[in-house]
Amino acid sequence: MHRARRIPERRVDIGEEATLTLEAYADTIVPGEKRWPDDRAIAGVSTGGGAVTGGALDLLRWDATGIHDGLEDLAKLVNEHAVVYAARTGLTLDTDVPAFVALGYDDRVALIVELTAIGHPEKDFWVLLSLFCNMAFDSAAHVHTDDALAAGHPGLTAMGITAPDADGLWRFQEAGYGRQLAALHPDTTLSGSPA
Repeated sequence: MHRARRIPERRVDIGEEATLTLEAYADTIVPGEKRWPDDRAIAGVSTGGGAVTGGALDLLRWDATGIHDGLEDLAKLVNEHAVVYAARTGLTLDTDVPAFVALGYDDRVALIVELTAIGHPEKDFWVLLSLFCNMAFDSAAHVHTDDALAAGHPGLTAMGITAPDADGLWRFQEAGYGRQLAALHPDTTLSGSPA
């Protein structure tokens, strides 16, 4: 099978506190199950893999996103918002973990709803971060599709994406609308490209 040549890429390194915080954020966007019993970043409100096991941190750290160099700042900022949220709602946060990680799942959701609301001055940051977390789960954009499927990527698997045919091309035996919408053009090559 032919693979397209990939442009060299870079993934930034981030610290443990930012990692935990961004994992908790990603898990709030697409929840999954805890990776181990004492996993603090994953709330564990869902079964199966979520954004984190779908590779959200790998995608966020990838230089193709354009937000890779700002991840430490975003983690710090969401933790600051978590401290303000906790004070406003009367919560006492566990100081052994970053503030956003210390929030329960429902409070994480409530805070993200505030941050992504129309009119919030930082809305664009939080919506973009949320979209990338979702993208890691629903498209595995940070890894070749063949590799993601071979590894049992939770999002692609949940959507029923299957491996390509033996020649490396994906074909659908049943048309998505229950019928074929158009006939194949007679000049289409064997690879599926127009002549």
